[in-house]
Amino acid sequence: MPQTLDAVAVRGWCALCLDALGRDREAIDAINVYPVADGDTGTNLYLTMESAAQAVEAVFAAYPEPPVYAGVPDLADVVRAMAHGALIGARGNSGTILAQLLRGMADVLQDGGGLASALARAASAAYLAVAHPVEGTVLTVAAAAAEAARSAGTAPAEVAQAAYAGARDALDATPSQLAALGRAGVVDAGGRGLVTVLGALVQALSGEVPAARREAPVPVPMDDCPAQAQAAGPAFEVIYLLEADDAAVDRLRARLDRLGESLVVVGGDGLWNVHVHVDDAGAAVEAGVEAGRPHRIRITHFEQRALPEPPREQVQRAVVAVVPGEGLAGLCARAGALAVLARPGEPPASGELVEAIRRAHAREVVLLPNDAELRHTAAAAVEQARAEGIRVALIPTRAAVQGIAALAVHAPERRFDEDVVAMTSAAGATRHAELAVAERQSWTMAGVCQAGDVLGLIDGDVVVIGQDLSATARTVLDRMLAAGGELVTLIVSADAPAGLADQLETHVGKAHLAVDTVVYEGGRQGVPLLIGVE
Repeated sequence: MPQTLDAVAVRGWCALCLDALGRDREAIDAINVYPVADGDTGTNLYLTMESAAQAVEAVFAAYPEPPVYAGVPDLADVVRAMAHGALIGARGNSGTILAQLLRGMADVLQDGGGLASALARAASAAYLAVAHPVEGTVLTVAAAAAEAARSAGTAPAEVAQAAYAGARDALDATPSQLAALGRAGVVDAGGRGLVTVLGALVQALSGEVPAARREAPVPVPMDDCPAQAQAAGPAFEVIYLLEADDAAVDRLRARLDRLGESLVVVGGDGLWNVHVHVDDAGAAVEAGVEAGRPHRIRITHFEQRALPEPPREQVQRAVVAVVPGEGLAGLCARAGALAVLARPGEPPASGELVEAIRRAHAREVVLLPNDAELRHTAAAAVEQARAEGIRVALIPTRAAVQGIAALAVHAPERRFDEDVVAMTSAAGATRHAELAVAERQSWTMAGVCQAGDVLGLIDGDVVVIGQDLSATARTVLDRMLAAGGELVTLIVSADAPAGLADQLETHVGKAHLAVDTVVYEGGRQGVPLLIGVE
């Protein structure tokens, strides 16, 4: 039955789109030859859409289920969330353009405009975001979809079906428009992803799965050289979110255009996503600093990303652990685990966890999320990996110290189930705490805190509010050890005051006899100190 274009339909579109990109991801990655043959277009589109879908789900989560309240969010709230989620989660050239397409659609839909007008705004916004638009790319496919939608009826399902058909036809023509595609014998990867996105829109609005286009076989390279090595170009991809006003962004565009290529700047209202390929990554970041406040900075060396790993034999078992700092990543590597770095304010998406599980190249994988907020993300990654035939166990570790405890008893020679039980038991027996600095005044279980106060959290709850980091940490340790314990683990941030670990180790030795202390350097992590007690 045809669906109206409302908040529920947008939610369904996001979910269907994520499923479809998950299925098509590898095929899209395989045909990625322009602008850089780095084989990640499908993955970047998936991760960008995953961020958009999570933002939409967060809006719906704010509305209680019946019988308390049976309402749903407004369409305007949902499309704004979708566009914002895509903007902050955009990955790569393709993901950045997809974020702008969604933003263009949201600008029209939130004001009550129709789907055809929304698709037209999306296409024009994407062209404006790219410094030097090239035909035969996703931009061409988006424009064709908008043109086809203009000639359709007024029903959203009819408009979506027309847009999908127009996009398919335009995609098939891309090899004749762009020489790099013609030489490789493939269609544009970004355009192929957009066809998948529009196909999901058709399904969300009509309830029917659109006919799939016939895929051409992926060509075999004519020589043994990797595609990336055959094409000259900038060495680095630089992406960051930027808080800046419009005038500063205009100056930034001009400066980055002189520095590199494949420049795409999307966003508005003070928040932008900047993407560029350059040889001098530092200069690209410095340009962002001069324009405003850049954050979530990602710098990728194309050769490191594009060169394939040498074939290796699949191992029996591996551990994948999410860690909050570089220091713990090194610790995990020494313990034989594959680390996924979670930067402050930037938790990994489920797609990243799935990629890490794949990179582990093992028949059996243990996943340690090490963060209570990642439980749903980790569960989604596990389900996808299991669907690919990998045996995965999720141990619901809520803090990095619990992950370290689990790693300490990991024994790959044991049966898988026995190993998982032992690791789970060790993690569960480890109480965890952290010391954080309050960013603003707020209510806590320990009272009202002010900006700059030191907060001591045990098992996720604030139990101490202090002024001095060392003194507050000692109070937290005493409370934890009052219930018993044999080993204290301290993970100290690179930003913590010098000598903090020594002070706390001395305190434990004097106040709690027979309790051992081990200290790890956490590198730059979100909080000054993490504590574990076993």
